[in-house]
Amino acid sequence: MKKTIPTLAAERQYVIEKEKFVPVSQYFGEDTFNHKVMKEKLPRDTFRKLMDAINEDQMLDEETANIVAHAMKEWAIEKGATHFAHWFQPMTGITAEKHDAFADPCGPGAVIERFSGKQLVQGEPDASSFPSGGIRATFEARGYTAWDMSSPAFIKRNGISTTLCIPTAFISYTGQVLDKKTPLLRSIRALSKSAVNMLKLLGVKGVKKVYSNLGPEQEYFLIDMDYYYKRQDLVLGGRTVVGAPPAKGQELEDQYFGSIKERISSYMHDVEEELFKLGIPAKTRHNEVAPSQYEIAPVYEEANIAADHNQLVMDTLKYVAKKHRLAALLHEKPFAKINGSGKHVNWSMSDNNDNNLLNPGKTPQDNISFLVFLIATVRAVYKHADVLRAAVASYGNDHRLGANEAPPAIISVFLGEQLTQILENIEKGTIAKATNAEIIDLGISSLSHVSKDNTDRNRTSPFAFTGNKFEFRAVGSSQNIASPALVINTIVAESLDEMAEKIRAKEAKSINQAVFDVLKSEIKTIKPILFNGDNYTSEWEAEAKRRGLPNEKTTPSALKALITDKSLKLFEKYEVLSNAELKSRYLIHVERYIKDLEIEVKCLNHICLTQVIPGAVAYQKRLARAIVETREVLGSAAVVSPQTELLKKILDLINKVYAANKEIQAKVEQAAALHDEPKKAELLGGKVKPMMDELREYVDALENIVDDEIWPLPKFWEMLFVC
Repeated sequence: MKKTIPTLAAERQYVIEKEKFVPVSQYFGEDTFNHKVMKEKLPRDTFRKLMDAINEDQMLDEETANIVAHAMKEWAIEKGATHFAHWFQPMTGITAEKHDAFADPCGPGAVIERFSGKQLVQGEPDASSFPSGGIRATFEARGYTAWDMSSPAFIKRNGISTTLCIPTAFISYTGQVLDKKTPLLRSIRALSKSAVNMLKLLGVKGVKKVYSNLGPEQEYFLIDMDYYYKRQDLVLGGRTVVGAPPAKGQELEDQYFGSIKERISSYMHDVEEELFKLGIPAKTRHNEVAPSQYEIAPVYEEANIAADHNQLVMDTLKYVAKKHRLAALLHEKPFAKINGSGKHVNWSMSDNNDNNLLNPGKTPQDNISFLVFLIATVRAVYKHADVLRAAVASYGNDHRLGANEAPPAIISVFLGEQLTQILENIEKGTIAKATNAEIIDLGISSLSHVSKDNTDRNRTSPFAFTGNKFEFRAVGSSQNIASPALVINTIVAESLDEMAEKIRAKEAKSINQAVFDVLKSEIKTIKPILFNGDNYTSEWEAEAKRRGLPNEKTTPSALKALITDKSLKLFEKYEVLSNAELKSRYLIHVERYIKDLEIEVKCLNHICLTQVIPGAVAYQKRLARAIVETREVLGSAAVVSPQTELLKKILDLINKVYAANKEIQAKVEQAAALHDEPKKAELLGGKVKPMMDELREYVDALENIVDDEIWPLPKFWEMLFVC
């Protein structure tokens, strides 16, 4: 891959260095302290101890930690690093890091580069300034970061600065979780234990560990930076709070998979080069449905590493964009009435022998396992659809869920016609014939054959089976995938345990017959969650209500599922989140919803009072002067009747903008007086947000009639098509 150097010249040309082509395979992962590097840099015995600690979830002894730290420091210094940082994922939704220099005084006027095992294993950042949901008070500042050995350390470059970043967990002084990584790691362990126990029950041998795997498809927008910095709503909130849709949007369906513009292709090239250096297997890039919208998708990875890598992908998209005089927008709905951005998270399970447990397989035993793990997953989604919805709840995602490019707030499962038919056959005990040439014997005499990949894709389904994995399409583009992943892992762990208990309780001639009997019962129970049709229709909404499926359309209502007795018992039982930790997360998410909405209200207020109204008044003044001057010359009011009508319309809209904005500010002040955060969130979401939408309609109407040279804000057609 050739390297590119973006210039900051006005023409924004990109100069490609004339150097020899270097295949990606030669530099992939060069900035990560991965297994290959560790094997080269560490003594054989130390490497073995580290691998054992990673694979068996063990602690490293101090001597081994010191040897690893020294090797890591030497490698980082060779890469130009002067500092190290414990890189963690607090409840802010983004990453955090505190840089410390390797240089350590060793005498008067002298320093030496040092990095100990203690510094590698544990750090101590200030915990009081991060969201804690009441777990930590402001005066209780101490918190700890703990090295996550399973995720490779990496080199981060920012300008001329180079830093060694060490992925870590983040906990409070009292040991309570303050981050996204720790509960994900706990959920991975819980799923592994439950899945291994189930496989042993089914007679599968040689499985010691089961992993959850993730493949997030990251969507994003790119706009010219000049337009970006002229929109305070984009800079501060990530979304345009006003703006009329362009004359041409996505209705011609000419954006998706279209030819990539030269400037964007150069940007993508640079992004991928940075990701490849970090060992991130970026595989696919393409234009998305909306103008100026794109997608990048990696190859599957183990869940913990995939979550870390997705955070690095989002960071890389942003900082590389600046080099190209672009702004990367990761908000779920940057532009009203234009498709928003999701992050379709593909989820599956595999064992330590690299067998995908959601792959139908080629032997009878494989197929029985497949059916058990498939139905256990569907059963988990049915039982905890409310918690899964809460896992993707945010102010930004509320703008997207249920729109034309995103699934609705109703969680359902798509299996496709053939799998659905097979489940019905299991339930009824009937036999059906396969229609595809490529078939897989299920190994149960009363069942049909399964045709491989014999399902269409349902883009409207929030949780769809796609051949050998489930695709959770409701995740928002700016969200940390650790949150939905830890929920899926935990609920599937519970489902496997409960099904295993039922299988053991069956008095059957064989384990296969016991499994078959349990599957028949479970399929009958989970049928309400299965839906293969169009999730966008009002008919489905009515049908889902009849089936008893939850339909929480707003974040304040959806988040309540986190603190039900059912949810609290679930996460505490599997030691993923204690009751206090889960309740704190509920409060953090509620507070974040309030803050996001309040930021938009402040932006909207400022934009209306300092840009929209002054711009409209300036045009009103110009139009009024033209009417007066025309009447003086022609001596007749009739000739300026259309202009007068337009002037009245502008006056009316200006008054409506001012009055609506004033009413919003009054309602926000009313909400501020509430000391109950959940009630405040409900008031803001239920009353203020609809008023903001109404105000937007008035502003957008003004945009469509005010002189283009006077209108103070970049318009959608400029931001989405001028790039």
